[in-house]
Amino acid sequence: MKSKPRASTASRARSAKYLRGLGDPTRLTVLELLAENGEMNVSQLVEAIGVPQGRLSDHLACLKWCHYVESRREGKYVYYVIKDERVLALLSLIQELASDHADDLDACLRIPDA
Repeated sequence: MKSKPRASTASRARSAKYLRGLGDPTRLTVLELLAENGEMNVSQLVEAIGVPQGRLSDHLACLKWCHYVESRREGKYVYYVIKDERVLALLSLIQELASDHADDLDACLRIPDA
């Protein structure tokens, strides 16, 4: 099988930065809720997750900046939805891999728990 050329240093750094956008349980929870429910407004997300609105807004800004989600305003509410269907596939793959390696991940001392 022919392999792809190695990514450039800048491309690898960009990919790592993109993946760090998923490196927080609250952000993963937001994406899972949006995957399950479709579009949700900030108040609905705050209620479902149980975090203060200010902290959730920071997480939503990160998800939006990385293009995991997009938003729209309707009156006083801001609604969020997953921007790209590939994010759903990525979430599914992450969950599958993490489940397959749960014991090792739970025992890992090199990567701190979030």
